[in-house]
Amino acid sequence: MLTGTTTTSEERPTLAAQFASSPRGARLARRLAVRRMEEWGYPPASDASCTVALVVGELTANAVQHGRVPGHDCHLRLCLDEASGLVRIEVADAATTKRPPVAPPSSYPDGESGRGLLLVDVLAVRWGSAPRHPVGKTVWAECAL
Repeated sequence: MLTGTTTTSEERPTLAAQFASSPRGARLARRLAVRRMEEWGYPPASDASCTVALVVGELTANAVQHGRVPGHDCHLRLCLDEASGLVRIEVADAATTKRPPVAPPSSYPDGESGRGLLLVDVLAVRWGSAPRHPVGKTVWAECAL
């Protein structure tokens, strides 16, 4: 199930959503991000919306594939900062032991997987991860509008 809320602070519109830690949940999170970008004035075919869709897709797919912990959902947060020209994407999961790799996997470039974070690295202005309390981690990326 996907649940979400929208808040607009004085400066930054924000979306916060919780979704099932499943491939379906990851697809729903990506679709919600595209819909929210459109509400914020960035149509689905725009560069900004396409970039956010790709990054959200990669981060949520990683969260449900590598960060899944039974009984725990994943969380998506988008924050629009038009003043700095960025959208911050945060995807949180409950796995504490699995961190995103800093280098491509040994199967790269011939393997069938392992390129998701390389794509994030190319599309995002910057990205990283941080511990999430009480459990898990948050992988974040900031993308240019």
